[in-house]
Amino acid sequence: MYLTRFRVNTARPGARRLLSSPQTMHAAVMSSFPQVLPTTGQAPRVLWRIDRNATAEVLLFVVSPDRPDLTHLVEQAGWPAAAASGTPGWQTYAYTPFLERLQKGTDWNFRLTANPVHHARTQEGQPTKRTAHLTPRHQLQWLLARQDAAGFRVLDKPEDRRLTEHGDEYQLTVRDQRSLDFGKRGTPGRVTLTTVTYDGRLQVTDPDALRRTLTRGIGKAKAYGCGLMTLAPVG
Repeated sequence: MYLTRFRVNTARPGARRLLSSPQTMHAAVMSSFPQVLPTTGQAPRVLWRIDRNATAEVLLFVVSPDRPDLTHLVEQAGWPAAAASGTPGWQTYAYTPFLERLQKGTDWNFRLTANPVHHARTQEGQPTKRTAHLTPRHQLQWLLARQDAAGFRVLDKPEDRRLTEHGDEYQLTVRDQRSLDFGKRGTPGRVTLTTVTYDGRLQVTDPDALRRTLTRGIGKAKAYGCGLMTLAPVG
């Protein structure tokens, strides 16, 4: 497994085009691999996420079974002149050694962009439909309901740091809610989905399950930049 980080040059028209369409970005990411990689099933798959840390700092993260070649992304949305002079346009790291070192009981900061949904009946007598969670409380509960199977637990917040008596129990924030609506290539329909980003702190409860989460993703809409969780050291 590999973890790749690519900084997007937001001043370029190609970058703006990629960032405005998850479907276009997905196609660009998948074009980084000469061989066909799995996009469904239980095997490790290609996952990607856009982190908008600041106006001038937009990062693309990719987790993949094989090492990608992002030359085409450098040409469309990076700094080709810098790459031509020898400055790498992206960084790829071997991910498997890190995954193998995960231990039960260790704490990590994490980030996840996801598509929190549930099935609800909008009209009496009609079948249930996949519906987005739109409130931070329901979005938080969506993640908490999946943490045991995903191999972690979100850590509680110390009582002296809680801002309210209820609803502020966890070291977790839900932010950057985005509503996306775009055409689906090759079909007359449209894709609509809501994404949010979770930043928090977790404890590993089942290393094998967490490894599966980190390499297979969590939730729906993985092709559209959702489901990739990454970890960072605490402190």
